[in-house]
Amino acid sequence: MKKDIHPDYHMIKVVMTDGTTFETRSTYGEAGASLNLDIDPTSHPAWTGGPTRLTDKGMVSKFNQKFGAFGLKK
Repeated sequence: MKKDIHPDYHMIKVVMTDGTTFETRSTYGEAGASLNLDIDPTSHPAWTGGPTRLTDKGMVSKFNQKFGAFGLKK
């Protein structure tokens, strides 16, 4: 293995969106740095089971109305 090619692995503090913190090892920043999260499991609907939005609702029908049978020969 080559020497001096790997980043420094050190302890950092992670700050969640609700203000709670924990320490973990990472290559982020310098030793003792703080990583402030914008999205985390306590606030994101993917983890909390919050309301979901169907972004493709009606997209197929809209496509069919716009393009119809474009390119289909009968």
